[in-house]
Amino acid sequence: MSNNTSDAQAVDQLGIKYESLKNEIGKVIVGQEEVIDLLILSIFCKGHSLLVGVPGLAKTLLVHTAAQALGLSFNRIQFTPDLMPSDIVGSEILDENRNFKFLKGPLFSNIILADEINRTPPKTQSAL
Repeated sequence: MSNNTSDAQAVDQLGIKYESLKNEIGKVIVGQEEVIDLLILSIFCKGHSLLVGVPGLAKTLLVHTAAQALGLSFNRIQFTPDLMPSDIVGSEILDENRNFKFLKGPLFSNIILADEINRTPPKTQSAL
């Protein structure tokens, strides 16, 4: 019986945390409750989201705000035709002591916004 009680408490806590996160995001993003709900759902499910809309709908602000509210790192990658895989993954460089050092690209973040991915070559898309 105690296992059912702890499960019920966990579900109650999830509901409380969900409302808290939704309220925190809602302080910045106004009037887009359904989009906020679906974004939080995809985060809770460890999934991906595809945000589609005309410019000016605060898509980038929404993702950045969600990352801030969760205390996660955020990076935005603007895909262009000349973007190379090393631009998003990172690359090894030779430092001043003649040692190789890996410089992490923007892909090494908790939340990544890949903007206009259809503009980049397939080899760069596959780096994701």
